Amino acid sequence: MRVYAYNRVSTKEQHLDRGASSVKEFCKQHGYELSSIFEDKQTGKNFERIRYTVLKEDVLQKGDILIIPEYDRLGRAAETKAELEYLNKKGVRVIFLDIPTTQIDLNEIPDEMAKMVLACINEMLISFYDLMARTELNRKKKRQKEGIEEMKKRGEWEKYGRPRIMKKEDFAEEYQKVENKEIGSLELMRKLGLSKDTYFRYVREYKIQKKIH
Repeated sequence: MRVYAYNRVSTKEQHLDRGASSVKEFCKQHGYELSSIFEDKQTGKNFERIRYTVLKEDVLQKGDILIIPEYDRLGRAAETKAELEYLNKKGVRVIFLDIPTTQIDLNEIPDEMAKMVLACINEMLISFYDLMARTELNRKKKRQKEGIEEMKKRGEWEKYGRPRIMKKEDFAEEYQKVENKEIGSLELMRKLGLSKDTYFRYVREYKIQKKIH
């Protein structure tokens, strides 16, 4: 069993110290040896983040523990619960420091009924926190949209596009190596010389195109 942590803030101006400190204190109190903390300074509206992707695809294994300071540090997207289901199926135990019931190891509860009740409580609390996180994200999107509309009215909004760095078919050929577990996302990103935003935009386009076909 290895113990990892994931921490995130939305902007480069924000600090990661508070979340990291709470994780280290929790590990100290519970006798966990923390292997590493993976951190991103990026929005929680999706999961296209460099360090999280490395953690998810290349590091976490069955039996590992993943500690996250707060639920919305994992993400505010509608896909957040799906990410938790993926980690659960992978055999990774996820602990949220702001959801105390997730700190109880269900495997250590001998009473099956008590275990079932606690699992249900966890599910309800996670659903509640998920709703709160997505509500906050939608509120921010609404404010952003209103701000853009105001800028357009004032003639301050300029729309411009950027040329593609790679053809879609060329990227698809390279990304299949990630799907086949030949290389990781970070390694491919470096190989192609793409920024994280461009890389994940191409990944999203590739997956949409793949579903169509």
